[in-house]
Amino acid sequence: MLFMKGSPKEPRCGFSRQMVEILSSHGVAFSSFDVFSDEEVRQGLKGFSQWPTYPQLYVAGELVGGLDIVKELEASGELDTICPKAQKLEDRLKSLINKAPVMLFMKGSKQMAKCGFSKQIIEIMNNTGVDYETFDILEDEEVRQGLKSFSNWPTYPQLYVKGELVGGLDIVKELKESGELLPVLKGEN
Repeated sequence: MLFMKGSPKEPRCGFSRQMVEILSSHGVAFSSFDVFSDEEVRQGLKGFSQWPTYPQLYVAGELVGGLDIVKELEASGELDTICPKAQKLEDRLKSLINKAPVMLFMKGSKQMAKCGFSKQIIEIMNNTGVDYETFDILEDEEVRQGLKSFSNWPTYPQLYVKGELVGGLDIVKELKESGELLPVLKGEN
């Protein structure tokens, strides 16, 4: 967790900007808190941490330090050992497509489809009686764009069974009409 002035996209001081650059260049997974957004936190954290300046970096709830400390850790090579790495996009996509035996990547959710194609595929899926999970690609632009390349399928929705792409709405409609949809969803072929 990085307590900083501003946000990673818009740091509001040079030290915070440098800290974000270092963490990003090392692929560190981190959240941030803008100390300008809450004066009580800004003042309280200084006393709590016994550290008078910002930014302040915490790993697993423990203060690592400010920019100077992080620069020293970077120079010694220790930064990579103490900070958690962001999951690489390809690994994240593999994990998502295997999150459930049947995964549907769509615009919206089972409860509220946000496009006509997603609505149609949900109706088909609900009529199969097969359990499935959904992922709303509108909530995550990185996944939305990355999955198109990863699957080599340019549109949504995208249906996966046991981590393998079945296809989009047209394919699902064809499988339904030919009677093959249920065996495919159950992983029988």
